[in-house]
Amino acid sequence: MQEEGQASAFTRFAAKNKMVIWLLILVTTLLWGYAWIGMKAGLAYMGPFTFSAFRFGSGAIAMLLVVWISRLGLPKKEYWLPLIILGLMQTTIVFGLVMYGLRFVGAGESSVLLYSMPMWSSILAAKVLGEKMTPGRFLGLVLAMAGLCVIVGWDVFKAVDGKMLIGEGLIVAGAVFWALSNIYFRKKFQGVPQLQVNAFQMFFGAIGFVLIALFAEAGESIVLNAASWYYILFTGVFASALGFTLYFIVLSLVDMATATISTMLVPIFGLVFSNMLLGEKLTTGILIGSVLIIVGIIIAQAAGKRPRKV
Repeated sequence: MQEEGQASAFTRFAAKNKMVIWLLILVTTLLWGYAWIGMKAGLAYMGPFTFSAFRFGSGAIAMLLVVWISRLGLPKKEYWLPLIILGLMQTTIVFGLVMYGLRFVGAGESSVLLYSMPMWSSILAAKVLGEKMTPGRFLGLVLAMAGLCVIVGWDVFKAVDGKMLIGEGLIVAGAVFWALSNIYFRKKFQGVPQLQVNAFQMFFGAIGFVLIALFAEAGESIVLNAASWYYILFTGVFASALGFTLYFIVLSLVDMATATISTMLVPIFGLVFSNMLLGEKLTTGILIGSVLIIVGIIIAQAAGKRPRKV
């Protein structure tokens, strides 16, 4: 009860101080942006599926600890199968595609491609959930799609290594599966605490990675040292567990559109960090395409924002 009181007191304090809200947004997006460095660097120590098993295993343990402290308890029985499905979709499939794609694509470019997810979510929401496609949202989606075409098309035009194009395709597929996961979440988990959903889906997603790693990467070398544990724990505990906990606090304080738009800082930080820390070059195609995707998604999300009742 004391933890709940402290959490609610902090939430009330943050609700009255916009600077605190924006600080939470900044910290969250910095964690997620820098996580791309850890994801890319972690591949030097083990296979993509093994790294993901360690990452999401540690993240799930931390998230379940948050759920326990928050006294949310176990999900109801009818949610267990949907949670397994969501975990396999949102964690195992999405990040399995992303981590394998990262073997051939830079961290910065990968972050931009994955964060095309809101574009796919809007398209799927219009088709599956019957959400209205406003002119503003349509314009934003066209810009975002154009940006995606510029990034991938630029590499096709330059006749780059075919493996890079495959990697880009895998990460875009990850973005589509992430969007499908969002639709599935909205259809199956209305009224269920998001922290609880994320903790248990991450747990089941981690189990999925363990099974895949045992099958696909058995016998491959695993280097566990200070550096690899740093990347595992940062991406798992800080970026996944702490990052999502902070994001859910933000969601409780601002509307969904504002929170979603704020996540577009992630690929910006991903591009900056990858350039500064990994020496990845920011080509003209990546820069132009990134600007189009980010601006397009911001326009689409802002156009879809429902006006608050006065």
